[in-house]
Amino acid sequence: CQKSGSLAGVPISGCLGDQSAALVGQMCFREGQSKNTYGTGCFMLRNTGTKPLMSDHGLLTTVAYKLGKDEPACYALEGSVAIAGAVVCWLKDNLGILQSSSEIEKLAAAAGTSHGCYFVPAFSGLYAPYWEPSARGIICGLTQFTNRNHLAFAALEAVCFQTREILDAMNQDSGVPLNELQVDGGMTSNRLLMQLQADILCIPVVRPTMSETTALGAAMAAGAAEGVRVWSLSPSHLPHATSEKYEPQINPDESEFRYARWKKAVQRSMNWETNEPCCNTNVTTGVGKKMNGTPWGVPPPPPHIRADP
Repeated sequence: CQKSGSLAGVPISGCLGDQSAALVGQMCFREGQSKNTYGTGCFMLRNTGTKPLMSDHGLLTTVAYKLGKDEPACYALEGSVAIAGAVVCWLKDNLGILQSSSEIEKLAAAAGTSHGCYFVPAFSGLYAPYWEPSARGIICGLTQFTNRNHLAFAALEAVCFQTREILDAMNQDSGVPLNELQVDGGMTSNRLLMQLQADILCIPVVRPTMSETTALGAAMAAGAAEGVRVWSLSPSHLPHATSEKYEPQINPDESEFRYARWKKAVQRSMNWETNEPCCNTNVTTGVGKKMNGTPWGVPPPPPHIRADP
């Protein structure tokens, strides 16, 4: 119960974090159901039921939700991608090849392929499942034919490939392959991205008509709270949510070939930033020189990146 202020004595009947609220909003109440939120980064959660599952493949174990003081806590595996929608902003603000973020779908569609170009946006290291702070962003497979349309396509593919890596890790940890991924977040309005995601995962991708699933999840929990009870969150009482489904449209062999190339590119991005001293380390300014022990122009990795999850 709350112990102070105007809410003194009011029982706490629900506790939801941001991504957990999206899991509830997607109605992923059954063990094994998963959702992925596409924002600045990507956050995938998989419901593992009332028993926490420790990952052996670079994922985090987190509390998914607890809906009522007498209800058991449910847990989830979580995998995070640092750069998703942020890569679109980078193409717009840093390279200037987009006038607006929404333009990327048109540019990528005009190419229809990356033409062998792969973009690993490890701007401050790689998050799940690698947790590798030494990685840095690379664009590889360039040819004289490559243009900004191919770069736009490769950027969207990068979001999908990173999601595939987390999904693979979840499948390995749980031992049960996911047969459908529920998605939400701002980037899901990009239809090309959603189709690419289905193609790269080789499973259907389902986007709800109600895209604000985090807010919806919080509202669902509030409405089901003790003393409110305007609805029930029992699976048998949940309404049918309207959605749009994207089915895989490419040959699985092609998908696996592209995914293998992506993983090859990821390996190229690793161990880029090292502790090896560069020349003139006592100089405090200039490209390639050091200031306070940090390579000039290279931001340190976020403090929560762990090399050994």
